[in-house]
Amino acid sequence: MELQYQLRAGSYYLYDLRDAPSAVTGERRFKLKTDNVAIAFDRHTGHVHQHGSPARIQSWATHTRRRLRAAGLLQDANDLVVVSGPLPVEEINKCLWVAGYCRRLLTRLASLPHGKLQRAGDPASAWKKAA
Repeated sequence: MELQYQLRAGSYYLYDLRDAPSAVTGERRFKLKTDNVAIAFDRHTGHVHQHGSPARIQSWATHTRRRLRAAGLLQDANDLVVVSGPLPVEEINKCLWVAGYCRRLLTRLASLPHGKLQRAGDPASAWKKAA
């Protein structure tokens, strides 16, 4: 549980929890700021290969699939999945922290709520306010 995404002001921030907070502000420095998050993982094992901004992850996945196919590993290339968009921050973090969780995420992807409509810690709060 060293890396963690947080949703702030409509953007996803990636923090490394091993970094000590600043003595002045009490905040950790973020490693990445992006509007949407992409996760590349193996469809069968759920192993996370890469995560970050969608453009970088899609580029990495395209290049990796090309290399795997050139090496004759067609099944490995076909098993590489990239999921991106405004995903709920809790789901993104579970993918990083729980081995194989991305498989479950993939099966529930269509039913997940829009990630930026939720408040951290209370997934239902956005729906309560809208009603």
